[in-house]
Amino acid sequence: MSSGNTTSSQYQEQGNVSSKPAKRKPTFIKVDQLKPGTSGHTLIVKVLSSNTVLKRGRSTSQNLRNTRIAECVVGDETGTIIFTARNDQDVYG
Repeated sequence: MSSGNTTSSQYQEQGNVSSKPAKRKPTFIKVDQLKPGTSGHTLIVKVLSSNTVLKRGRSTSQNLRNTRIAECVVGDETGTIIFTARNDQDVYG
């Protein structure tokens, strides 16, 4: 006998409950598996060197934030790459 009411378990089964999307499990790759133009990779690398190439403080406008850019040579046992770190992507050599 159906009363026409939808219970919360029925919403969950139908996927109608609004919730945060499930986080994707990281898939670790090696440097030699990287392809140009791709993004969203997770790597474990060693920082070989780091060089700040741009450090700009706040200008006259208070809406602008500090900008820092560093070029870092990072690598693992399969190779090395140049990684560009921006703002809070701190990299220590």
